[in-house]
Formats: sequence, C-alpha cells, structure tokens
Amino acid sequence: MTEKDMRSEPRTVAVVGGGLAGCECAWRLARSGIAVRLFEMKPDRFSPAHSSPDLAELVCSNSLRSDEPESAVGLLKLEMTDLDSLIMAAARATRVPAGKALAVDRELFAEWVTRCIQDEPLITLVREEVRTLDDPKLKEADAVVVAAGPLAGEELAEDLRRTVGADHLYFYDAIAPIVAADSIDMNVAFWGSRYNPEEHDYLNCPMDEETYRRLHAELLTARKVAARDFEKALHFEACLPIETLAERGEMTMAFGPLKPVGLIDPRTGAQSFAVVQLRAENRDKTAFNLVGFQTKLAYPEQERVFRLIPGLERAEFLRLGSMHRNTYVEAPSALTPDLELRSRPGIFLAGQITGVEGYVESAACGLWLGHALAAKLQGRALPPPPPETALGALLGHLRTPAKNFQPSNVNFGLMPELKARGKKALRKALRAQRAREAWARWQSSAPHPAA
Repeated sequence: MTEKDMRSEPRTVAVVGGGLAGCECAWRLARSGIAVRLFEMKPDRFSPAHSSPDLAELVCSNSLRSDEPESAVGLLKLEMTDLDSLIMAAARATRVPAGKALAVDRELFAEWVTRCIQDEPLITLVREEVRTLDDPKLKEADAVVVAAGPLAGEELAEDLRRTVGADHLYFYDAIAPIVAADSIDMNVAFWGSRYNPEEHDYLNCPMDEETYRRLHAELLTARKVAARDFEKALHFEACLPIETLAERGEMTMAFGPLKPVGLIDPRTGAQSFAVVQLRAENRDKTAFNLVGFQTKLAYPEQERVFRLIPGLERAEFLRLGSMHRNTYVEAPSALTPDLELRSRPGIFLAGQITGVEGYVESAACGLWLGHALAAKLQGRALPPPPPETALGALLGHLRTPAKNFQPSNVNFGLMPELKARGKKALRKALRAQRAREAWARWQSSAPHPAA
C-alpha cells in the first residue's frame, strides 16, 4: 500500500478526558476530517472536584485571566482564536463582565462546549471510564490522546506512572513565584552562590533583621487559599510552603531557605541577617524564581508580602506561587517534542498533565495537539510556532530540559530575550508586537486547516 493510499484511509483517534484540552483536541481533529471517540467518565464517576455531567467543567475560578492583547495570556488567546479554538469561541459566547479579564458563566460555558461536541458528526462521545493505556476500548484507534487533566483517575494515573517511570510523574505541585528580571532593583540585589561566590547563577536579596522579622510577621497573618478536601495531603519537608516554615518559628526561615551563609554583600562587605535567593528560570536570565517560596498565599497577598523583600519592591510577577493536587509528567524527558510518550509511541498527552498550568494553557495544548496530530495522520508537515509567540513559548517550556521541571502558565519569561531597546513601561508592548509579527510570519509560511 502506498503512502497516498494510507492517507486516504479513514483515521480514528481516541481522546481520553472531556475537559478543556480533550474537547479542544477532539474538536480540532474532527474539523480536520479525523473521526474521534471522546471518552468521558462522567456521569458514571466524578473526580472529587467535579459535579456537573457536562464537558469542559470549570472547577475553580470562572476567569480565563487577562484579555489584554499586551499580556502573555491575552496573546495566547489571540493565537488560539486564529487556530479556530472551540474554547475561545465558547468563552466569547458566554462571557460575563469582569473588567479587563475574560470570565464566563461556567454553566453556560460547559453547556455550550458539550452541545458543540455532541453535534459534531465526526465525534462520538463515549460516557465510559478508561482505566489503563491498554484498555480494549482504545485498541482500534490510530492514535490515543490522554487529556485526563490534573485529577486523572487513580488507575489511569498509576498506569501512566509505570509507563513513564516513577521519577517522571508527579502528583503534587509546589510552585514558587517568578519575577521579571528587569523589575528587580539591581542596586540592592547582588550575584553570587553560597559556595561559589564568583558564580552568577543566583541573585541575592539581602535583608536586615528588622525587614526579616516584618516579612515573618506578614507571612503569619496573610490570607491563604484553603485546601480543598481532595488536596489535604502531607507536603514533603523539602518543599513546604514558605508560610508553613514561618509558622514553625521566627528563625526557621533564616536557618532554611533564607540562610545567609556564604553570601557576602559586595556593597557592605558583610553577611546579611537573611538572604532571599532568586534562581534564573531561562538561559537569557530574563526571569527569576524565588527559591523556597512555594506558597498557598492568595495571589494578591503574594504580591503584597513578597514586595517587602529588598530589591523586589517593584517586582513584576510573571507567575505566582501555588501548591495543589496535580498529576503531570516531566515533559522534557517523558514526551517527544510532538507530545508523544517516548516509551509508548502512538500515545500522546494533552493539557495540564503535560506540565502546562491554567485553563487557557491547557486548552491551547489540546488545540495544538489536535492540529499537529491531524497533520501527522494526513501526511502533512506542520512546524511548531516560533518561540517568540505565546503558543511557541508554552510548547518550548515542555521541550526544554530542566533540573526541576515544574508546570508553568504562559508568561513573557518563557520567550527569548527582547533585543530591541525601549523603556521598561513599553517592553510588554514590544514583546506583544514581536509575538504577533512572528505569528503572522509563521501562519503565512506554515498554513494549517484554520488558515
């Protein structure tokens, strides 16, 4: 049989999970002429976070975050819309007033997506749970997409753990905030490693005793996000929330992640009372992680409290910290650049289980995989969008090896360094302009079904 004959044969993809990523992927495949069997375990079985039988149920906030075209997530929405996103169409159709954010009526949103999926002739919605990667229900598919989300069923998650290896599957997020490099006060922060002072791997924010004690006091009283019942898990001692360390005693942080040992402030020639270390998040060192500051503080509280740290008074937070129940793989080692399991060819992952964070990012991942997998099954080449774009940067995060891989939402820190000069206030606009120009060039040179 020739390659042309193979391309003309009907293709079928099994998609496991009817959340944002699964629905987006299934929709895109079907719109590209690929038959899809979409498996969803509801209503026979619900995860601890779900209660509606509808697809694409939003279990946390009803906000899809900023709709500003000069924000990273706003750019991602524009790119998704260009790719004929089901989720973006649903969000626009069911939006509610939320200022500069895109928020939706969650019930209408889920009903809208469910109706679209059910009305699509090439999608067969199967209300059954898939428990393993070798489930007989998947046998006849040309490819399998697992988009089971952060609360994948225990049996499926355990099978996935065996498949990728225990060292490459995680069940709990411990995420520290990330700040933009150009928002750090370099008149205060200094370079240096505890044991190799000449190295420039870390930026250090020195604190005197009064500032340290104020930070400690604020951590004790700041508003926290309460854990839901299914998230009440013990934390590893190595990744306790910073506020939990503060609760253990006034000096616990100073003898832990904020210990000043080996860090001499070149401006004073002395060791400070405590030091907050910032670790570079990318090669260009445009974004820095607050080492040891994984947290359950509410988002506004994080910005208020962490700006008490000397050098971070005007910090721009590219990502805020969190700790919650999640299931995700170490994508750079477990997945190919095409989001295919290295250990199980023919099985792909989409959505939050890959290591993206957030509603929009999960949907974007499913949307991209739908496009890419359709192209692959139809014998077409579809190069990924460039890293200067929001989608390209997000996919790049899943492909870039990291010593401590963590889920990430889309942010400008994932993109290449901005070479053009400009005032700090204009850099977001310059990044956004560069992204849109790169996206337009990519679209013209790599046409896709939505073009």
